[in-house]
Amino acid sequence: MENCVFCKIVNKEIPCYKIYEDELTLAFLDINPIIAGHVLIVPKKHFENIFDIEEDYLKAIIEASKKISLKIKETLKIEGINLYQANGPIAGQTIFHFHLHLLPRTEGDGIDFIKWMGKMAKKMKAQEMEEIRNKLAIN
Repeated sequence: MENCVFCKIVNKEIPCYKIYEDELTLAFLDINPIIAGHVLIVPKKHFENIFDIEEDYLKAIIEASKKISLKIKETLKIEGINLYQANGPIAGQTIFHFHLHLLPRTEGDGIDFIKWMGKMAKKMKAQEMEEIRNKLAIN
């Protein structure tokens, strides 16, 4: 993609703080981090989102996330990590090249996904749950 910032990073047209690379993926520090050690992992081939990424690239991204998460845990002495990925504008995607965020977590870091999710949680009736399950079940 001609104007894709992540494609430009992959093609070395824009510099990055690379921390990992393999045949299918590139991982680098986010230049606008939510927290120190915030890493982005991208496929080297352009895919807009989860709906069109090829499975071998998706597997490679997950495998890279494990390696990088272990390195982050070991070196930054974190207590946990969030993996975040958005698909489509309605979900908060702003760069339309599939990417996975790794967010190192420590006590008192000011990021509170649990509180945020708790505020958004909805109660659903058993009938509604059953209807949705029936629609989504993959046999």
